[in-house]
Amino acid sequence: MPGGRLTGEERRHIATWLAEGLGYAEIGRRLRRPASTVMREVTRNGGPEGYGADRAQEATQQRARRRKEARPAAAPVPDAGHGRDPRAVREFTESFTGLLAGQGLPPMVSRVLACLYTTDSGALTAAELVERLRVSPASVSHAVAWLEGQGMLRRERPPGARRERYAIDDELWLRSLLAAAQMNDVLVAASQRGAEVLGASTPAGARFESSVELLTLVNESLRGVMEQWRLRLAERDAEAAEADGDPAADAAADAV
Repeated sequence: MPGGRLTGEERRHIATWLAEGLGYAEIGRRLRRPASTVMREVTRNGGPEGYGADRAQEATQQRARRRKEARPAAAPVPDAGHGRDPRAVREFTESFTGLLAGQGLPPMVSRVLACLYTTDSGALTAAELVERLRVSPASVSHAVAWLEGQGMLRRERPPGARRERYAIDDELWLRSLLAAAQMNDVLVAASQRGAEVLGASTPAGARFESSVELLTLVNESLRGVMEQWRLRLAERDAEAAEADGDPAADAAADAV
């Protein structure tokens, strides 16, 4: 299938066409593959004179097996005394990672975010992320930079600590919704301009006008939900302070 791995049948075609004297470009055209794909396949498996379909297929399978065997297992997640089933935690974390990736987050970003999200503290150092995910420091650094740029985590250094930690909190999705609302504001402004330029009475202009109405309704709903959530968090904080006998509880309750 174009774009996927070469099949055994495709390799047999390559061997036959090489024997007929065809070049990489023509073979690629016939297979509907990039010529560079054909060239790499032939080069790594004996070259034009020594290429054999069966030998190339077996070598590819062996490389795949070696990569699979070399892939390190994820580090066990500390239980922290909560009596959790480590296997269930690991399976859920993998499932949640897949869910995040399915929503459009880059794979490594999804792994880092899921790792932080399933940690009780919600905060880990770069070294701890490297150890848990069994990836390179550079991979963690790139993922953290992406998340930080989206406002989905923050850096912190607890008093006396030598290393920074990357942390998330209960407002992770609130900030994500806020970013979405801000982007919608930009789209609303652009759509309003589009309706003016194209003419609201024209089909194209009416399309932009309709987008303005929809995005405005969405943003009104988003901001209403975010305000409700902030009020709910404030109520929880006031109730927790009152339960702890905090003198500031009355002030917090009045603020709600």
